[in-house]
Amino acid sequence: MTTQRLPFPVPDERAHYFVDNYADMHDLVEDLVVPAGAPEAAATVLRTARELLRQSYYCYEFSTVAVMHSLIAVEIVLRDRIPDAGKKPLHQLIKQGAADGILTARQAEYLDYGRQIRNGMAHGQTTHAVMPPTMAIPMVTTSFTIVSELCTAAPCR
Repeated sequence: MTTQRLPFPVPDERAHYFVDNYADMHDLVEDLVVPAGAPEAAATVLRTARELLRQSYYCYEFSTVAVMHSLIAVEIVLRDRIPDAGKKPLHQLIKQGAADGILTARQAEYLDYGRQIRNGMAHGQTTHAVMPPTMAIPMVTTSFTIVSELCTAAPCR
């Protein structure tokens, strides 16, 4: 059996478009603080999304994965907040959240847009989508904000 020894990570050649060095990645994500009161499952997902953004210095595509991952945290909290959420798909949770006043119209719009991007990738309709970190960070920030607002409005379980 042969083993493959992977090289140590090197900066993605596109990284220089948004930072000078890896240490600068911390500045890009330092405001992404996991909200107090977030369920541990959502908190773990948000921490992972933040770390994916930092690591996009080495693998540019990780910024896109971070956006998709951050939506999972929002879905976890919506399932917690919406009565009878069960196994409803995310688009139904977004509609119900907006109808019940759990989500603002703007939040629902953002989440539906993110859901469409996620679905396109998950179902092979979008085979390659690269979102620069400077575009991904505001989207991940919105997920952090929505989780924070949902858990502040009423304690999450």
